[in-house]
Amino acid sequence: FVGLLKMCGSMMTLRSSRVAALLLLSAHLLQASALPAASSYEFTAYRMQQYNLQQDKRGCRGAIVVAEARSADDTTLTRRCVIMKLPDFTAERYLEAKRQNAAAVLILLPQNISTVPEDVIQGFMVSESEALKKETLMPVYVVHEDEQLLCMYAEVKLAAATKSASILVRGLCVCLFMALNLFAAQWLAYGADSNGSGVTVLLELARLFQRLYSDPRNKAPYHLLFSLTGGGKYNFLGTKRWLEENMDHAESSLLHDNVAFVLCLDTLGSGDELFLHVSRPPKPGTPQYGFIQQLEEVISSRFPWVRFGTVHKKINLQESTVAWEHERYGMKHIPGFTLSHLEDPRSERRGSILDTMSQVDIRKLKRNTVIIAESLARYMYNLSDKDILDSRLSALMNMLTSVPRATQLMDKEPQQTLLINSLEQEFKRYLQQVHRHAFRQDRKDPDVTFFDQMKQPMMMYRVKPAAFDLFLGGCIAGYLGVVYYAIQVCAMVVPSGPLS
Repeated sequence: FVGLLKMCGSMMTLRSSRVAALLLLSAHLLQASALPAASSYEFTAYRMQQYNLQQDKRGCRGAIVVAEARSADDTTLTRRCVIMKLPDFTAERYLEAKRQNAAAVLILLPQNISTVPEDVIQGFMVSESEALKKETLMPVYVVHEDEQLLCMYAEVKLAAATKSASILVRGLCVCLFMALNLFAAQWLAYGADSNGSGVTVLLELARLFQRLYSDPRNKAPYHLLFSLTGGGKYNFLGTKRWLEENMDHAESSLLHDNVAFVLCLDTLGSGDELFLHVSRPPKPGTPQYGFIQQLEEVISSRFPWVRFGTVHKKINLQESTVAWEHERYGMKHIPGFTLSHLEDPRSERRGSILDTMSQVDIRKLKRNTVIIAESLARYMYNLSDKDILDSRLSALMNMLTSVPRATQLMDKEPQQTLLINSLEQEFKRYLQQVHRHAFRQDRKDPDVTFFDQMKQPMMMYRVKPAAFDLFLGGCIAGYLGVVYYAIQVCAMVVPSGPLS
């Protein structure tokens, strides 16, 4: 195999660029290939997330890789690019590839996640969460399946199954460049359940309570403040910056008034469980305790099959990250809690590339919206629930999952900018005062450092194996030897004198 790729990448904050990679494929010499006889094939690959959280570097460090492609079933993975489909990717295989110093990992995702069995999705999410926690030099690419890539995968699998000592064995050579990676690829970060479902519920609550506040006779004893922040997967940096700005300023700030409690919404699109995560158990007689009582009454009376529980987790100030958004408020001595169908904040469902619309059940999302809306209404007004529109929930979820919502893309790409503008207009339909706050990081000491080269084209070429060059060279040498021998024999037979 002959191939060389030289690429250089630049590290920058919140900036994207494109680099090229070459994927060299060899053909079987004597057997027809499953791939069409095209000399090259270009496809878009997505790199896993990479960032620095303060001084803590997350993701794998990049390097130029020149290696053969191998199946995950192959016994020898050293300096090889491991090709895996969704069911193949497990924490054990990832760690085995890392142990053998594999050059890279390329994961093929199906076009339609909803057709994948639930146990396969759960297994991938667990493996994804476990494998990507550790820092490694081995880059990981993710790409959607297509006909050409599936044919390539079939050839690799067949090569692993029929591997023999023949010099004409089939092989694949992959040449690509990679920098760093972590979490879900930013161009695949749609985040349907986490946390598109929470945003959908927030917007629906704004619509419902606008109907109550629009009537002057319904003078509420409480004001409602709706907040939609970014950077949730990066230690809730948007919430942190907003709190710092409001807590460090004048006494007129809303946060200096008497805040009853803060309710945070996270991953509410599936499951038959609801967990209220608190930093400290609320005491009887407090607003938090009263709301929790209303929440329990609504669930037990209207949805008895839903399991409800309270999870108590103290805030550890020694940790560099927080588990839930309400912990940011707790650090400022503002009472709050988070409602989610996840019991463990380290669940693999938070931040997976497989968190698409197929993971959200609109009926359960509507049920959770009803529970939250009625609990708030009972607490503030002692009212029954208003109508929850299925069509509106579906439309909001489709809007939120129509484009990736990675933090790096929100102010760079036109589709993401349009999404932010649409969310702002949605708030303005039902709220009197809507303000957008844009926070810029300190260039000298940024909280998070993002890296580029997250969406890259790859080129796939078919080349002859090295064994073919050796075989062809031997045939040519043999042919020249036969010709030379024939010339020598003819020179001995033909007389040297003049012909008569």
